[in-house]
Amino acid sequence: MPQALVSLSDGANRLLNLVKAKYGLKDKSAAVEVVIEHYVECEGEPDFREEFLARIQKAEKGKFIRVDNFAKHYGIEE
Repeated sequence: MPQALVSLSDGANRLLNLVKAKYGLKDKSAAVEVVIEHYVECEGEPDFREEFLARIQKAEKGKFIRVDNFAKHYGIEE
């Protein structure tokens, strides 16, 4: 699991302590996770740019071939 050393303002530190106490969490890292989960629930996933969505839709309409054995089809040693 990634670890990060962060600097918090006094207000952010108090907020994390409140979240930690409210949910009965062991440490501030758990409080940060709760805050992030709440943010994702409220904000949802970020929207994709229209250019990216157009490229994906164009790729989905492309020609495809079925390959049962990738290594054999492309002559790669297994």
